[in-house]
Amino acid sequence: MAEGQLTQHFLVPQHIRLTDEQKKQMLNRFNISIKQLPMIKVTDPAIKEMNCKVGEVIQVRRNSPTAKETDYYRVVVDG
Repeated sequence: MAEGQLTQHFLVPQHIRLTDEQKKQMLNRFNISIKQLPMIKVTDPAIKEMNCKVGEVIQVRRNSPTAKETDYYRVVVDG
């Protein structure tokens, strides 16, 4: 697959980088700390393509047969 096309593949869920304000709102909404989020490595192909940095939070939007779309959150870690 050509460089920059991975996140456009139909099997790859949408990855959205949250701003600092969005990250703060999400943590407050779920009443959690950043240490409680699942992790995704900075070496993950989708994360590499987005040029994410360690500590950033990614919203992964997946299609769901029951809820149409479901959001998952991951913190980028060194890997």
